[in-house]
Amino acid sequence: MSTTRTNRVLRTPGGLSVRVDVRALVVVVLLLLVALTASVVLIGTGEFPIPPADVLRALAGRGTAGQELVVNELRLPRVLVGLLVGASLGLGGALFQSISRNPLGSPDVLGLGQGATAGALVVIVLMSGDAAEVTVGALVGGLATGLVIYLLAWKQGVHGYRLVLVGIGVSAVLTAVNGYLLTVSDIVEASRAVVWMTGSLSGRDWTQVWPLLALCAVLVPLVLANARGLRTTEMGDDVSHALGVRVERVRLVLMVAAVLLTAAATAACGPVSFVALTAPQLARRLTRSPGPNLLPSLCMGAALLVTADWVSQWTFGADQLPVGVVTGVLGGVYLLWLLVTERRAGRI
Repeated sequence: MSTTRTNRVLRTPGGLSVRVDVRALVVVVLLLLVALTASVVLIGTGEFPIPPADVLRALAGRGTAGQELVVNELRLPRVLVGLLVGASLGLGGALFQSISRNPLGSPDVLGLGQGATAGALVVIVLMSGDAAEVTVGALVGGLATGLVIYLLAWKQGVHGYRLVLVGIGVSAVLTAVNGYLLTVSDIVEASRAVVWMTGSLSGRDWTQVWPLLALCAVLVPLVLANARGLRTTEMGDDVSHALGVRVERVRLVLMVAAVLLTAAATAACGPVSFVALTAPQLARRLTRSPGPNLLPSLCMGAALLVTADWVSQWTFGADQLPVGVVTGVLGGVYLLWLLVTERRAGRI
């Protein structure tokens, strides 16, 4: 049964029916292929290059001892962190943009990255903490920032432009705080903090993979289970209430999930900029769907980050340029294009 040109309704013998957007499904599959292909190529890139076929053999346990060491112990964790961080940022960005109903309503603009950075800087500068403590500090900073933004934006509910404006204000304050923390630190701590603040996948290992994987395993199904309610809220609160959707409960659950995803991604590899902003918009343009595009955004984020990391290594050499610099340059260009487009359309 066809509902629209690209939608299909699948019915099971038990009477369950699921509507499938064929174009969105195709986009998800293609983005997964891009992400996996880029991952295999990235694993084989470095000072010890490995052809893609040998990478696949090593992943299957049929490579040489040297190849399996390089692939499975040194490079695979880095790539998995990149995939998980990109997926978390893409999904978190899609949630914030849908809740705020604004293409600029991403964690980059709302200040969550700055909050996580502030938490990490407090640990680095004031406590001289180790890598694990910096991760915890970034996670706490991101969560605290999300709570402050939610409370300040609350006025008989959380609405789009108020959320964005509050987020921009909080981001400005946190930027000043981060600058102050850098000025009062000594040269060694400041250098360490600046390296972390660029956003890099260098040195990532299995200790960063497992917490991110566990968090995504819990939050992604939770977000997808609330996707229908999120889509309904985009039609307005009155319509949502009439359809039986508990609007503020859905918003609160999904905002907490988005904050956790963003904070955990930032804690894992530093503030990788603009992935959360660009991934949902690019996914929406590919699917041509007005909805939140949660799965396409997740896959787009993963594909963007591992591809940017490969571009960095292929262009400048292994670990010479942090991936956050590449995403910042590309994302800045995209943001300018988005602002020009929105202005021409009369939306800003």
